[in-house]
Amino acid sequence: MADKLKIAKVENVKVLGGGEVSTVTLHLTAHHLILLQHFTNELPSKEVKTQTRESWFAYPMIANCTFRPTSPGSALESSIRLRGRDFRFFTLNFSDEKLAWDVYESLKGATCRLGSIEKLYAFHYEAPPPERQVNGWSLYNAKEEWRRQGISSKSKDKGWRISRINADYTFAPTYPALLPVPSSISDNTLNYAGRYRSRSRIPVLTYLHPVNNCSIIRSSQPLTGLRGNRSVQDEKLVHACFSAPGTECEGNSTSAYLCSTRNLDRDSSSSNNSSDSSTQRPILDDLNSSSSLEEIATKDQIYGAQRQNLIVDARPTVNALAMQAVGLGSENMDHYKFASKIYLGIDNIHVMRDSLGKVIEAIKDSDISKISPNKEKLAKSGWLKHITGLLEGSALIARQVGIRHSNVLIHCSDGWDRTSQLSALAQLLLDPYYRTIDGFIVLIEKDWLAFGHMFQHRSGFLNSEKWFSVQSDALAGSAIQPGSNNEGRGDAIENAFLSAKRFFNKSNQSQEGINDFEAEILGQEETVSKSSIKDDITTREATKPKETSPVFHQFLDATYQLLHQYPTRFEFNERFLRRLLYHLYSCQYGTFLYNSEKSRREARVQDRTASVWGYFLSRRAEFTNKDYSGGEIDDHVCGKERILLPHPDRIRWWNEIFNRTDKEMNGPGHEDCRDQKASIRTLSYTDDLSHTNPTITVARQHSVSGKMSSLTGLRDGIAGLALGIGKSSLGQKSPSRKQPIELEMQ
Repeated sequence: MADKLKIAKVENVKVLGGGEVSTVTLHLTAHHLILLQHFTNELPSKEVKTQTRESWFAYPMIANCTFRPTSPGSALESSIRLRGRDFRFFTLNFSDEKLAWDVYESLKGATCRLGSIEKLYAFHYEAPPPERQVNGWSLYNAKEEWRRQGISSKSKDKGWRISRINADYTFAPTYPALLPVPSSISDNTLNYAGRYRSRSRIPVLTYLHPVNNCSIIRSSQPLTGLRGNRSVQDEKLVHACFSAPGTECEGNSTSAYLCSTRNLDRDSSSSNNSSDSSTQRPILDDLNSSSSLEEIATKDQIYGAQRQNLIVDARPTVNALAMQAVGLGSENMDHYKFASKIYLGIDNIHVMRDSLGKVIEAIKDSDISKISPNKEKLAKSGWLKHITGLLEGSALIARQVGIRHSNVLIHCSDGWDRTSQLSALAQLLLDPYYRTIDGFIVLIEKDWLAFGHMFQHRSGFLNSEKWFSVQSDALAGSAIQPGSNNEGRGDAIENAFLSAKRFFNKSNQSQEGINDFEAEILGQEETVSKSSIKDDITTREATKPKETSPVFHQFLDATYQLLHQYPTRFEFNERFLRRLLYHLYSCQYGTFLYNSEKSRREARVQDRTASVWGYFLSRRAEFTNKDYSGGEIDDHVCGKERILLPHPDRIRWWNEIFNRTDKEMNGPGHEDCRDQKASIRTLSYTDDLSHTNPTITVARQHSVSGKMSSLTGLRDGIAGLALGIGKSSLGQKSPSRKQPIELEMQ
């Protein structure tokens, strides 16, 4: 790493942060930029003592670096403006332009010119003794977790077994080695079913409810294509997942939302084949309402008396159907008549990346000013809307499993982004174990790491040269040079560029709808084509900026919302979540490196790096919630119920993660973002497109009227639209997307 550094030390550098200037000495080490500040402190004895403050900045934490050199004789100093992935912003000002160049090139070399994951700090970090005493790698054991859920060869058969079909990762390289599948399904059937799911990510169990034996299943999208391909083996597998025997409620329970007064209907297909919409509508309406647990408990309905097994497609309907153009798509419910399907309308990684970018635009000047964030930009970022959508979708799944005593299959495209978010959050709502420190770690290990969330691609550990830029002196105005006499020039130039940007954004607004699912298709094609190319390690591990996205960040943000709404129900505190996001990007530990369980085993990360869980568990007291109630479960006592349900109207900014005060982001004057938030209120069958909720929709397996039958060609029509995406750049009129089509019916 030393060969990447052109300079190791620079003195008398002015640092601008929070609108204040201080003088520091820079130290550039192999893996960190260190800011060393000397200051004096007068003691009570009138003695003046010199103290030192060190600020360490790991190179992978650099999210953006802009160098503004100045010509000789300029009144301005050369500067390097840095933005961290932990949302720290600061500017380094240099009196010597040559030193500034050397620092910039050193930062660039140590950050995005490593060429290999194995050159990151994790492979060189020596954990201190307290961390070494805690074996973080042993905390998660797949067999033990499945045994905790009641699945073991030595225990009573609950309808599930552990398949070793992927023991060598040849069946599904991005899946874990051990796959919980229905006992009635052979590995031979799994082999055939794998050909019908993207990347062979077949439907497998991720959670089994301890009270009613209902399940959360996860997978990738099916390969239906434009011809409507089907797989009998896949249909058999999904049916078996939904047909595992339920558990009869015991005791005289008055907890209406956890136990039915009737036996559970063990035949899922018979309960879902009814065409009586008047019978099913109240159940679905209430399932997706924002009612509290107390409100649900007072209703006259008998919960769990009728199963409503669901296939949850996390994507917007248009995106899901457009994927048929490249041979992918969503389930044709004519072949899955034992279930209903819904679309949650959660946007793809590109939309989420852009949304966070807009949040950054609102807070980006925190290095040069103490002014509060731009609240209008915060509201327009859509960030809270996305967090709300995730929580409401997860609550829908939790209600379905924990209250409706039904099974749910979740997928998005490849099943490692939105699927991981929804699956993990739903389990957090359902199972108090996952709200403990150890349980939350197990949840991340299982649903994020083992099931193949692409941490390397989404986080961009090796950074990108596109995130480093040099701005000429002509643009180096006074925006980061307080006290200069050239303030007007810089602001005028910046305003001119902003005006031009607004003009082009406005002219391109009509393209946004098409670009949304076009990016999803292109991203899918890019990943598929490049995965088949055996390239050198540098190209293979290089960061692709368009594949980065704050997917895990959103999961932690949603968890923060639950912690804030239920402050006594979680063993960990807010700082635990904040430090977890920090260490995702610090690359100090090997836990989040690479994209899959297979890749981590091949790289031997457990032997060569330390686990981030050792960091947290060796400091357990620092990350323990002092208000934690202890996790006692009593479904007869309000406040001790097993299940939690989020309150969408209480979603707020996680101000600590953005290094802002609560008043700055959530205080008076903050625009009410409720109109920006997702609104998932009613899940019902409807014949009328104009009354369809634009966020969440139902795919029904039966037509109950001629109007529904007339809509059977909708899917093919939308998929055909995807084939014409390229024509939009040839002067043809783009279709309006004021009201996104969010309905699929058979």
